[in-house]
Amino acid sequence: MRIALFSGNYNYLREGANQALNKLVAYLEAKEGHKVRVYSPVTDTPAFVPAGTLVPVPSIALPVRGEFRLAMRLPGAIRKDIERFAPDIVHVSTPDILGARAQTLAKRLGVPVVASMHTLFETYLEYYGLGWARPLAEAHLRRFYRRADHVLAPTPALVETLKLTRGDGAVSVWSRGIDRELFNPARRDPAWRAACGFADDEIVILFFGRLVLEKGAGLFVAAVRELQRRALPVRALVVGAGPAADLFAALPGVVLTGHLEGTALARAVASADLLLSPSTTETFGNVMLEAMASGLPVISADTASARNMKGRSEAVILCPPRDVGAYADAIGGLLNAAGRRSALRGEAVDISKAYSWDEASKSVSRAYRSLVPLA
Repeated sequence: MRIALFSGNYNYLREGANQALNKLVAYLEAKEGHKVRVYSPVTDTPAFVPAGTLVPVPSIALPVRGEFRLAMRLPGAIRKDIERFAPDIVHVSTPDILGARAQTLAKRLGVPVVASMHTLFETYLEYYGLGWARPLAEAHLRRFYRRADHVLAPTPALVETLKLTRGDGAVSVWSRGIDRELFNPARRDPAWRAACGFADDEIVILFFGRLVLEKGAGLFVAAVRELQRRALPVRALVVGAGPAADLFAALPGVVLTGHLEGTALARAVASADLLLSPSTTETFGNVMLEAMASGLPVISADTASARNMKGRSEAVILCPPRDVGAYADAIGGLLNAAGRRSALRGEAVDISKAYSWDEASKSVSRAYRSLVPLA
């Protein structure tokens, strides 16, 4: 098949959504023989080499979050490129202007449309003083997902939500995977911890990902401060970069690594003692999976994505999403229970073994084939 994929950020910033998209494209081309042409805004400083053929779409920087780009239209030259490519499937991964225009073009060309959900965009607005716009955003999202012939969502709970939104059953799970060769407990490095200034008896609490308000940055900082107010031996390790870095920098004793990748990233994650993830905006929680594969128990906001990851395991401890005291109590309960922490480390790794990038990508290919049966 020929697949035209549309993304708001395919490779200019590294994040969970474009990691999944690039893994998918690499799988489709290398293992199923499909040809993928990707249309996305780009920058002069891409975060990584893209999978597939990337066609740049003209864009502008977003006014509030300038690190992200927005394509304001689908130019005529891009439309002609798509028509020459003659896709069998149009896959839209972002409910932005580019994605909506691609849906309209696909309808005109008679090409089936697959939409994939990666982000709960409507939940971001309150963090930037735009909560008043949420009803408008939700109306747009309903229309966007209803216009697709099939929708992919990362968890069963979101699949059920989208089935209700659409009023039909044309929704299926596209889960995520984990590179267990990269993320594993063997990456833990006591010498690296010592070089960061962490004492052997300190519990290192990890924040991992983009340093932005909507990832629960304020709650993380407040929870660590509360633990330190209780005179508990905890310090924060913050792995990532973003506009909320100054918020984390105010924490006493914090270690901020900035952006890491590859083995340096895996070493930092595995060298922490637990992950605190107070975000309520995740659709899946890639950082949770990577931390668990590295042997870290997780204290998380009680969200659908975290419940999906938890299953019946105790390696994920759920807390009321905005209850700083509950996060502090959950972490405090593990501080003097080294044996339990060790058992939870093993449980966390076991949970991660259920996730595979190839299996996740196969589910997308099955969705494509349901719309374009091959001879």
